[in-house]
Amino acid sequence: MTDNPGPAPLAPSDALRFAFGTLTVLPAGVRRWDRAAARGGMLAAPVVGVVVGLAAATCGGVLTALGADPLLAAVGAVAVPAVLTRGLHLDGLADTADGLGSGKPAPDALRIMKQSDIGPFGVITLVLVLLTQVASTAHCYAHSWQYGGVATLTAAVTARTALTLACRTGVPAARPEGLGATVAGAVGRRPAAALSATCVLTAAALGTPFGGLTPLRATLATATALTTSEALLRRCLHRFGGTTGDVFGALAETTTTTTLLILALR
Repeated sequence: MTDNPGPAPLAPSDALRFAFGTLTVLPAGVRRWDRAAARGGMLAAPVVGVVVGLAAATCGGVLTALGADPLLAAVGAVAVPAVLTRGLHLDGLADTADGLGSGKPAPDALRIMKQSDIGPFGVITLVLVLLTQVASTAHCYAHSWQYGGVATLTAAVTARTALTLACRTGVPAARPEGLGATVAGAVGRRPAAALSATCVLTAAALGTPFGGLTPLRATLATATALTTSEALLRRCLHRFGGTTGDVFGALAETTTTTTLLILALR
């Protein structure tokens, strides 16, 4: 009789495959879908933010170089993350808004969130969030294409860091199946806190070349965005009893919007 060897050690490539395979539409070729992969994948979520943010910043920079005004550059920069996620985060935001706005008990609210249609709360939230993202990004690009690119990158990384925080130990899933159940509680509290601190410090470093109060503003933007995400997470835990894939989408979009809004007030 042989002992069960248990799961094989997680390779860094498997963690990245899980992260990109679940958080983007890029062909990552996910090979493992177990607890270890979920832990590694969500710890690698900020790396996904770097790739998505650089793609968005590149789009905004190219449009600016071609003569586009800040508004058009902002539309391109906001559109890229939506395309790279196939709109899943925006869909999650709308579904979460419908669930929270319904005022119904958790089982009914979760059922509303699973429906394919979008209710009035979801539509209003989507419109306001996208308008705020475009307007804030346009204001950043109005300062310079470099500042607009850094703001876009910072927002994307902060948003994915918020997802890592939402997967920390002690945060349950609202359903026994789905992405929420796979990643719920997969990340230790200390690694999640370390990533959050790294995110804030990196944002401050990215703001340093712009001088003045920009490093402080970047610090405030990321810290406030992560705090806002935490407040939304707690509200969802109270209303739904745990996290879902839709909640993760709502957290990402809320964090993105908050970061861009504060960085725009320059």
